[in-house]
Amino acid sequence: MVKVAIVEDETLYHEQLEAFLTTFKEEQHQPLEWSIYTDGDQFIDHYTSQFDIIFLDIQMPLMDGMTVAEEIRKVDQHVIIIFITNMTQYAIKGYAVDALDYVLKPINYFAFKERLLKALERLELKKSRFITIKVKGGVVRLELKDLYYIESQGHQLLFHTIDGIIESTGAIKHYEEVLKGDGFYRIHKGFMVNLNYVQGINDPFVVMKTTELPMGRTKKKGFLDTLTKHWGDQSI
Repeated sequence: MVKVAIVEDETLYHEQLEAFLTTFKEEQHQPLEWSIYTDGDQFIDHYTSQFDIIFLDIQMPLMDGMTVAEEIRKVDQHVIIIFITNMTQYAIKGYAVDALDYVLKPINYFAFKERLLKALERLELKKSRFITIKVKGGVVRLELKDLYYIESQGHQLLFHTIDGIIESTGAIKHYEEVLKGDGFYRIHKGFMVNLNYVQGINDPFVVMKTTELPMGRTKKKGFLDTLTKHWGDQSI
């Protein structure tokens, strides 16, 4: 399911975009769901990296679209942004926030469809999985390929990533369920590793790219079987 946000203060245009999404969904047999926001403040207040594509009006009261995009990029580098505008010169500034494209008002279905297809193609290319992590003061959207391992220290969780450690709270068991089938394995009550970064076994430790982690005795057989299969799949 592709999740789309429409951030547009003019009723005429957000109703038109909803109609275009309905047509596109039926015409392309594409699973889509969408939400409507009528001002930038409202959108930012409810933003938790939950969307794949955002159609964002540049000229809005209170908080303009460019400012909204800048706020989004502070917590989400991956969501696709397509600006809606009646002035090309505003849209051109979109490179600063890595906008995919823009749609000019008045909007026609052909232009909308072209941009949406382009966005879906980019999603297919990215196709990396993400998880959303609650952190103090907000949320972080983390790409799984950037995650080495998760460490549990009581009620605190430490996400060891290529960019450093992200601190959160919760249960590691939750992520064991969330990441099932995504190349992660819980090797110990306090550690879950990304199999792509496992370099070997130095019993009773798992040798990671950056460190060695303890392996639970009862986890050993299942982990070795899973790791052997993973390495075999990677070599195909």
